[in-house]
Amino acid sequence: MNKFIRIAAAGMMSLTFGAVAQADVTVKVAYDADPVSLDPHEQLSGGTLQFSHMSFDPLVRWTQDLQFEPRLAESWEQIDATTTRFHLRSGVKFHSGNVMTATDVDWTFDRLKESPDFKGIFSLFTDVKVIDDHTFDLITSEPYPLVLHTVTYIFPMDSKFYSGTTDDGKDRSELVKHGDSFASRNVSGTGPFVVSEREQGVKMVFDRFDGYWDTETAGNVDQIILTPIKESPTRVAALLSGDVDFIAPVPPTDLARVDENDSTDLITMPGTRIITFQMNQERVEALKDVRVRQAIDYAVNNAGIVDRIMRGFGTVGAQASPAGYLGHNPELAPRFDVEKAKALMAEAGYADGFEITMMAPNNRYVNDDKIAQAVASMLAKINIKVDLQTMPKAQYWPAFDERAADMMMIGWHSDTEDSANFHQFLSHCADAETGNGQYNSGNFCNAEADMLMAKANAETDSGKRAEMLQQMETILYNEAAFIPLHWQNLAWGARKGVHADKIVNALNFPYFGDLVVD
Repeated sequence: MNKFIRIAAAGMMSLTFGAVAQADVTVKVAYDADPVSLDPHEQLSGGTLQFSHMSFDPLVRWTQDLQFEPRLAESWEQIDATTTRFHLRSGVKFHSGNVMTATDVDWTFDRLKESPDFKGIFSLFTDVKVIDDHTFDLITSEPYPLVLHTVTYIFPMDSKFYSGTTDDGKDRSELVKHGDSFASRNVSGTGPFVVSEREQGVKMVFDRFDGYWDTETAGNVDQIILTPIKESPTRVAALLSGDVDFIAPVPPTDLARVDENDSTDLITMPGTRIITFQMNQERVEALKDVRVRQAIDYAVNNAGIVDRIMRGFGTVGAQASPAGYLGHNPELAPRFDVEKAKALMAEAGYADGFEITMMAPNNRYVNDDKIAQAVASMLAKINIKVDLQTMPKAQYWPAFDERAADMMMIGWHSDTEDSANFHQFLSHCADAETGNGQYNSGNFCNAEADMLMAKANAETDSGKRAEMLQQMETILYNEAAFIPLHWQNLAWGARKGVHADKIVNALNFPYFGDLVVD
């Protein structure tokens, strides 16, 4: 029987569920940062989704070879061109003890549609129709080829737990970005781990949920202790000394150390997260001129950044879509020509340059602060003076949402493993109602590119979709909509006997519920 644990310490979560009396197999994990919130809909970020896969479960999830695997939905079929019917597993319980039904999926869907960050993903989804406790129809406004891709982002929430009011009269379902809410401090999911302790920026403790539905998993970890260690050398040293069992990311400078150490394993994968800088056209008049944006692109030595800062552990980019995505256009080459950049600045009337502000995180992407410093130095060569500020991601994302600087760094992994998603969030004309352009801090807007994305999203023929998406990428390239730097490769380190190679994936969402430790 579950019991409530109240934690009084300041900054710690206020309510959780105790699920196990004593941990037998404990794994100590060190990430560069911890989740900013316990609300799975507050922020569309890697940290949020990593957490979601620990304390919640999706309807469907990706496998290592990027196929679809049934989770809370055990099967599905297409009813008509715009309706997909899903069948839920029976007997699945939330951490609270409540039984999951299709009503919880419906409630979660409605909340996703209201989330500023997530509603863009679900813009073509119109309704969840509950058939019975274990059956529901997911309906789109038009034929959509990415239904299952999108369903990987539906992690059913406990509608009974999150309904009603708190002791101080606040709505328990309230969604607050970068604020304090019931959902940001409390969690009841169906996932393999219950959050039993949380102190923001210090430590999170996850205990195995004794009522977890997946009894067939080989996972044998009873407790995970997550400690954020921002500094890469300290994080690597903790793994090599045996103080922690699993770390992410492993910085390029330490790949060989982890790989060659007799007590640790290095796991690497090619990445599809594009690292970019956006240029805010509403804050700086000069950035409205395509020649200036192109000049900035020409001034940045992408290959040099990958070679010297990333130590080759990345792929130089010229567009958002990586090779293998339908929208990837192999004809688009990285720009780097300082003299060409200077000529474009002069042609635009800015030979003497101008001053801008720049912000970047210092614990979100691999070597993010060093990359920002390098880009700022490169822009000085075309007389653009940069006032650079870097900060931890807990402070960076509120600043990003405020569009608080003229150039801002953002990395993006396509939520749907499809090219359209990059444009939808990073460079689409901003629309608060639909959620399109939610992370477009540059305020770039091109109606033709938006139209091509919309047409591609309604096209089920992959050849025609590819043609539209590649045309879209070409427009963004010619307009220098943003500065694409590189696709960031992935690296994890684990103590030998911790079989992390079986649970990691290209999305960088380790499935800790399936982790086996010798």
